[in-house]
Amino acid sequence: MTPLTVFITGASSGIGAASAHAFARNRHRVVMCARRSDKLEAVAAQLRAEHAAIVHTVELDVRDANAVERAVSSLPPEFADVDVLINNAGLSRALDPAYANEVRHIDDMVDTNVKGVLYVTRAIVPGMLERGRGHVINLGSISGREVYRGGTVYCATKHAVLAITRGLKMDLHGTPIRVSTIDPGLTETDFSLVRFEGDAARAEKAYVGTQPLRPDDVAEAILWVATRPPHVDVTELVLMPTVQSSVSMVARDS
Repeated sequence: MTPLTVFITGASSGIGAASAHAFARNRHRVVMCARRSDKLEAVAAQLRAEHAAIVHTVELDVRDANAVERAVSSLPPEFADVDVLINNAGLSRALDPAYANEVRHIDDMVDTNVKGVLYVTRAIVPGMLERGRGHVINLGSISGREVYRGGTVYCATKHAVLAITRGLKMDLHGTPIRVSTIDPGLTETDFSLVRFEGDAARAEKAYVGTQPLRPDDVAEAILWVATRPPHVDVTELVLMPTVQSSVSMVARDS
């Protein structure tokens, strides 16, 4: 197939980095965005070494609407026509009840998980419409379909991502632009480490005694969704590890 230009947020680690590898391995051009420029450049160097990848990196905080606009408008010509947008940047903070969430944690989750998705979508979709092609893939979560104790704000943001996905699909009705959400269950990434602000011992407990998804598992699903024939839109895909039956039901070794 014709190489795609793929714009990935949160590409310095986890599912974002794995997605960059998956697309680069299949000879697609990749724009990698993240706040942590050192880690971003390390992943990009690996892509170039392993896959002879055509990669462009952008240090970007998706919470900053002006920075998003500047980043998209200043892409080099060979990366400017984005075919696939992967809104992957997202995070969770703490496990507090809704009435006890710290304001900084609320802001981090809402600004990144909801406003960041909207800012990047707003910057890229008009170009897709002009070119008459494109695909927006949002990284949701099974927490966007269920709620768990201590995760009220995070779950609310992921419910919002599902609503944004469904609404954007309606906004683009009658156009060739596809819209999808990939909603993974338990996946072993830096997610819990970020949630607990670097407390590795606490973060590791989320994965002890069980077999979660790996970032590569989710990345392969994203690649598959993005490479369906143009008339096929996989609008919603829920991806769970076999050991998981709901957001709060995970089988673990006794």
